[in-house]
Amino acid sequence: MAETLGAFSRRAIDLEGRKAAAVLIAIAEHDGGQGIWLTERSRGLRAHAGQFALPGGRLDPGEDAAAAALRELEEELGITAPRSTVLGLLDDYPTRSGYVMSPVVAWIGASPTPTPNPAEVAAVHWIPIPALDVDPCFGSVPGSDRLAIKLPLLGGHLHAPTAAILYQFREVVLHHRLTRVDHLEQPRFAWE
Repeated sequence: MAETLGAFSRRAIDLEGRKAAAVLIAIAEHDGGQGIWLTERSRGLRAHAGQFALPGGRLDPGEDAAAAALRELEEELGITAPRSTVLGLLDDYPTRSGYVMSPVVAWIGASPTPTPNPAEVAAVHWIPIPALDVDPCFGSVPGSDRLAIKLPLLGGHLHAPTAAILYQFREVVLHHRLTRVDHLEQPRFAWE
């Protein structure tokens, strides 16, 4: 994974008035396999309440994407990981809610037990890496000429931006295919 991400020529996007944010694809080992954590955001949050998301959030002053993503992992799930665990970054993803998300990929190793912060996280879901190797669904969104992406996971569908980021992870890391996702649309509820 580190070699693949090291050879990946990521696409950075100018903020152009948007806020910088980072999310973390934290790969860990659990029950003999590798996987990631996906959170379900607390219902009491101002933005994106109840949505599935990777650990992440806005960059604090002086932080880069890797530092912010690792800080958010600790704040949301109580898991501390050093910067040396970062394997690389995927393409930036501009959101309709005014952010440019930088996806960071890190190798956590033996899975520590997450301790979710109830103010931010309602539930934590363990997703084995093979479960991420699913074919996406593409469709239209009223008012947009771009295709929206959905991934069949967790008994339903994940939507962009999380679906777009995990799809790029699947394509680049699991299948070694150069695939861009910053053009994929989000459902209206992601920004309304």
